[in-house]
Amino acid sequence: MSVLANARILTIDGQMTEHECGWIAIENDKITAMGAGDAPTDRGPIEDMQGDLIMPGMVNPHCHMPMALFRGLAEDVDNRLFRYILPLERALATAEVVEVGARLAALELIRGGVTTVADMYYFEDRVGAVLDQAGLRGIVGQTLANFAAPDHSTFEEGFERLNVLVDMFADHPRIDASAAPHAPYSTGFEIMERVAEWSADHPALPVQMHLAETEAELEWAQKTHACTTVEVAERAGLLTPSLVAAHVVYPTEADIDLLAARGVNIAYNARSNGKAGRPIAPITTLRERGINVGIATDGPMSGNTLDLFSQFGPAAMFQKIAGNSRAILPCTDLIRMATIEGAVTLGKADQIGSLEIGKQADLIRISLDDPRLHPIYDIYSMLAFATLPSDVVATMVAGKWLMQDRKVQTINTDKTLSDALQVARKFKAKIVEIDKLAQH
Repeated sequence: MSVLANARILTIDGQMTEHECGWIAIENDKITAMGAGDAPTDRGPIEDMQGDLIMPGMVNPHCHMPMALFRGLAEDVDNRLFRYILPLERALATAEVVEVGARLAALELIRGGVTTVADMYYFEDRVGAVLDQAGLRGIVGQTLANFAAPDHSTFEEGFERLNVLVDMFADHPRIDASAAPHAPYSTGFEIMERVAEWSADHPALPVQMHLAETEAELEWAQKTHACTTVEVAERAGLLTPSLVAAHVVYPTEADIDLLAARGVNIAYNARSNGKAGRPIAPITTLRERGINVGIATDGPMSGNTLDLFSQFGPAAMFQKIAGNSRAILPCTDLIRMATIEGAVTLGKADQIGSLEIGKQADLIRISLDDPRLHPIYDIYSMLAFATLPSDVVATMVAGKWLMQDRKVQTINTDKTLSDALQVARKFKAKIVEIDKLAQH
C-alpha cells in the first residue's frame, strides 16, 4: 500500500474530474481510493508528488516496436520500403535483433509516459518478453503477410506462431496476444477469412490490421474484388469490435457506415501519414459517427518517435486544417484519445485509461516546473501543445514504478543503447551493399 499525495490530478473519468491538490491510494496493482485535499494517514506510506501532475498512463494503439532500429533510415526516399526496409528485414531481422529493437522502444515508451502499447511485427514472443521484463502493458500481434517474413515462410507457420503466442501469454496479467494480418492486399481474402475464424474463436483477443492506408491498396481492392478495401475486409468477416484498424486514410462514406455499424476501432497515425505525404484521415467524421479512435505513433521508422506528445500537434492541426476551424478536435478530446479512448480502442477501458477506484494503477507523473508550461490557463492545452516527453519524471504500471526521477528501473539503459548501435552498424553495412547493387 502507498499513497501519492500533494498532486494535481487529472482522472480522465466520465466527468473529467480534476483535483488541484489531491491524493491517490494504491494497493498492489489497483487504485483503492482517491480524493482532494490532504492525504489520509491510514492507507500506507505517503509519497509527496510536490505539486506535480498525475494523470493516466497513455495508450499507443498501433506500433512496430522493433523498427526503432530503422528510425531515420532513408528518410527522404519514396521507395525506401522496397529498396531498403524489406531487404534489411529479410537479411538481418532475427529474433535477437527484434529483441534489441523492442527493448530500445520500450525504454522510449516508458520515458515518454506510454504505459500500454499495441505492437505488430515478427518474433512477437521476443517483444512480449521485453514488455514483460520492462513492466509495460501491451498487446503483441503476430504479423501475417504474403511477402517473405523474417519469422515464417508460409501462412501455416505464421498461424502456428500465433497459436504459440496465444498460449504463451494466456494467463499474463499485462500482455495479450493478437492476430495481425498485415493488410488486405498483403494477406489476401482466404487468409483474412481464416483470421476472422480465429477471431471468432478468441473473442477476448484483438485483431490488428493496416486498412485503407495507401492508394495502391485501394487499386488492389478495385482490381481484385471490384470494391473498396474496407468492403473486402467486411466480406472476409474481419470488421468486428475486435478489429483495431490502423490509418484508415481513404474510407468512402459507405466505408464509414460499415466501420460504424460493425464497431471497428481506429488507430490514428497523423505524424506517420503526414511524413508519407498521404491525405488527412477523416478522423473528425469517424468520431462524429461514434467510432472509437485512439492516437498512435505507428512504427518509429515511419513516425520516428514513440511518445504521444509528439503526435498531438499533427493529430490536431491536420483536423483543424481539413475543417478550417480552430475549434475542431479540442485539447480535451486529444488527451482523452491518448488515454481512455485509446483504452476503449483496445478493449481495455475497464482496466486502464482513467484514474478510478478499482482500475489498474497505470499512471504518469509530469513535472510542471519548466517555464515552457506556464502560465496554465488550460491544463489540457498545456499537455497537447507545450509538454515534452522529458517532462515525464515517473511512470507506473500495475502499481509499480518503472521510472522515477527520469531513471528507468526495469531496463539497462546503457546496454540497450549499446546493443542498438551494434545492430545499426550491421544495417549500415547492408545499406552500402544495397546501394552498390543498385548502381550496377
